[in-house]
Amino acid sequence: MSDFVKLTYQNKEFEFPLIQGSENEKGIDIKSLRAQTGLITFDPGYKNTGSCKSNITYLNGEEGILRHRGYSIEDLCEKASFLEVAFLLIFGELPTEKELNLLNEEIKKDSLVDEDLKLILKSFPKAAHPMGILASLTSGLTAFNPSTVNIDSEEDMREAIIMLMAKFPILTSWTHRKVKGLPLNYANISLSYVENIAHMLFKLPHQDYILNPIVIDALNKLLILHADHEQNCSTSTVRIVGSSEAGLFASVSAGVSALWGRLHGGANQGVIEMLTAIKRDGGDTKKFMSRAKDKNDPFRLMGFGHRVYKNFDPRARIIKKAANDVLKELKINDPILNIAKKLEEEALNDSYFIDRKLYPNVDFYSGIIYRALGIPTEMFTVMFALGRLPGWIAQWSEMRKNIEPIGRPRQIYTGEKFRTI
Repeated sequence: MSDFVKLTYQNKEFEFPLIQGSENEKGIDIKSLRAQTGLITFDPGYKNTGSCKSNITYLNGEEGILRHRGYSIEDLCEKASFLEVAFLLIFGELPTEKELNLLNEEIKKDSLVDEDLKLILKSFPKAAHPMGILASLTSGLTAFNPSTVNIDSEEDMREAIIMLMAKFPILTSWTHRKVKGLPLNYANISLSYVENIAHMLFKLPHQDYILNPIVIDALNKLLILHADHEQNCSTSTVRIVGSSEAGLFASVSAGVSALWGRLHGGANQGVIEMLTAIKRDGGDTKKFMSRAKDKNDPFRLMGFGHRVYKNFDPRARIIKKAANDVLKELKINDPILNIAKKLEEEALNDSYFIDRKLYPNVDFYSGIIYRALGIPTEMFTVMFALGRLPGWIAQWSEMRKNIEPIGRPRQIYTGEKFRTI
């Protein structure tokens, strides 16, 4: 294979080098394209454009592969805690016992939020969308921690990372409890990271919260499965905002806002909304399966298929079992979730869906688990953000350390030519 490609334009030939990743992904380095030819590429949605080199996550949608720093998502979900995976993503290797204990202690020491942040929380009406609240609270951290992070200082970088890993779960739980009309909870430093998340979300003021190991295991897996997913919309947002040298909190706040969209993090919310609509219509799943196969019908099954995974979503296989375990443990009898089970069974046995590889994805099963745990539908994307936090941090940190240029896409102007008034 040659190490460059040739482009012929206006009877001139130009050469552009090929670059290759560690998993044999190939790309054309077109940094000098405009300077050499006066041309730019046109790639709506950047579906064929590599914006960076990254050591963090490898994703192969055709083969259903997801790996973080070389470790398969299956292995990580089976053998690691969410905090261990967060350490892996952010610092590059799985932690030793000593490193994990130190990280735990650092997070516990920083698990307090300035009380004045409650004023921001209080200013939102109860009907406000939780993602808007979370984005504002995350951005608000900047006001209470205004010092600039020196990216050349390991101490400064670690301090910012620990601060966000410690405080973001608190902000997440406060957002949840605002929606539910419950008093705010604080961190319990005697618990593990994921146990503490459950405690802050679910503990009621008039009773002790009893940790359920099956619920904790499901939460742990859900958070790991959402921890990073290569250069998706919200991650790319974090990197491009950070490329202006915006701070970590501001960049992550932008990522929260990008995740809010229905086509991204809002997909698991869309699943429950779809199931609710089917129930409201009478609950005939076969009717809606037929509608989903009708090209002239605007109805689409939410939570089936994936824009990246062309075969199966490897995360769905893992979380499917956790969903079944939670439903069995909590003895859930919910007509909405019963409809979900019927849709799943019918899709997995319908040649239309099998031939098109439209299998239930991670959003389908995560929505089922969150509903079973009593988390409001509009909170689902907030939980997604909580899982994605270490990925955002890792991507922001990598981008800043690599001193990547400020993001500045080009455009093809199609407006009016010069005219006068």
